[in-house]
Amino acid sequence: MRVLFLDLDSVSPRHLGCYGYHRNTSPNIDRIAEKGVRFNNYYTSDAPCAPSRTALMSGQFGIRNGLVGHGGTAGDMNAEGLDRQIFGNLSTGGSLPSFLQLGAGLNTALISPFPQRHSTFNFYAGFNEIYNTGGFGMESAEQVTPVAKEWLENNANNDDWFLYINYWDAHTPYRAPESFGNPFADAPLPEWANEDTLEKHKEAVGPHSVHELEIDHRGMTYTNDTGDQFPRSPGEIKNMDDMRKMIDGYDCGIRYVDDNIGHLFEVLEQQGILEDTIIIISADHGENMGQLGIYGEHGTADDGTCRIPMIIQWPGMQQGIVDDGLHYHLDLPVTLAELLDLPASPDWDGRSFAPTLTDGEDTGRDYVVISQCAHVAQRSVRFGDWLYMRTYHDGYHLFDKEMLFNLAEDPREENNLAKKHKEKCMEGAYYLQEWHDEMMFRTGDDVDPLWTVIKEGGPFHAKGFLKNYGKRLIETGREEQFKQLKEKHPSEFPEEEDTSRAEFKQVMMANLFKANK
Repeated sequence: MRVLFLDLDSVSPRHLGCYGYHRNTSPNIDRIAEKGVRFNNYYTSDAPCAPSRTALMSGQFGIRNGLVGHGGTAGDMNAEGLDRQIFGNLSTGGSLPSFLQLGAGLNTALISPFPQRHSTFNFYAGFNEIYNTGGFGMESAEQVTPVAKEWLENNANNDDWFLYINYWDAHTPYRAPESFGNPFADAPLPEWANEDTLEKHKEAVGPHSVHELEIDHRGMTYTNDTGDQFPRSPGEIKNMDDMRKMIDGYDCGIRYVDDNIGHLFEVLEQQGILEDTIIIISADHGENMGQLGIYGEHGTADDGTCRIPMIIQWPGMQQGIVDDGLHYHLDLPVTLAELLDLPASPDWDGRSFAPTLTDGEDTGRDYVVISQCAHVAQRSVRFGDWLYMRTYHDGYHLFDKEMLFNLAEDPREENNLAKKHKEKCMEGAYYLQEWHDEMMFRTGDDVDPLWTVIKEGGPFHAKGFLKNYGKRLIETGREEQFKQLKEKHPSEFPEEEDTSRAEFKQVMMANLFKANK
């Protein structure tokens, strides 16, 4: 049994040919989709990078494993606590790699800098071989592919291995080398990318809106500055030329990764094992490309960020079919357990979709709940054609507390129908509460890590930024938006909040003295 798992950071299914994209971004990926099973409604339970991969490897929702953000307490998994043994759960079959290592007897190998990028060293649990490509996730495919090719050339003909590879070129900032050129220079833009959409999105505010595509962590603000290192980023989308640069940059990243994947397939073909290898192609999350007014980021709990590709070529199983059921990425460990006729870890939250692969059966869920706590604090429910979103911290985007979208009619989430369809909001809220209750009972704790993020000052990529961002908004003629943000986030301005409280107490004390005269 040989398994090649390709984790393509930030790759949205909307930008792959096999999912209907009109540009030729993914011929090698499409080739696998033609021979395997393509999952059309496959979601990461927790976004973005670190929460997603931690949920996949632990088989648990972020609300249970504790890692839902990129910093603070929620940037680490929960400790096992008093019952921890010499060998922790992740090392003894509780993580996907250790399960494949100990349960299935596979040699497990990782080619990725991801654990060091986010200090998520639990990700290493169960890998026999670890190759850190050394760029903290900023490397391009030409640094990853030679390592992967060498490993495949040395190990391809061994019988039992699991190789997990990360590619990064579709992650902002888009870094496909200039020498790659632009194969999409003359290709039409997607239909949605037009003047009307751009003018609407110019009214949006917050990080990675059309005015502020970049983050200056040292200066604690959002900017439109660009650097020579990443020439594919426009910095700001002022016109349709900038819009093309943004979309072309992302698509070039995907195509560059796809070309490099082709090199790996060539090695497998040369070794005569391409048709006999299980190939799994997925991502940690997608990419906001205009959804909710955000570009070049994976910053929300919505369809743009949380729907991911999943393509599985498994020799002897279903070929060339499309599954439309609702699934989580953390369903994969349980699925592999069933396919390998092994017991699944009792700590996993997933549900097997193995019958889809073996017999084409519908194994989809009634609904899925998706979370984001690194850029915003949101939870959303996908059920039927509907996406119900609830925002607890808007990451300075002025999102409504409740949002509702009909994805069949409005796949790009342009029209919030929450006020028009209260009954659907109530249905979504019911599913969210049911899921939350179940998870809290399973966790055995009274702490929801989403509220830990709120308590510690908000999502990591927004925390502390508002004051300096406010100066930028004022300087660029958007004082009204700053005023709205300030009213929505009074805790960012404790001096003013304390003044209002002091004035309130002063009035109450004066009334007290009057009453006692």
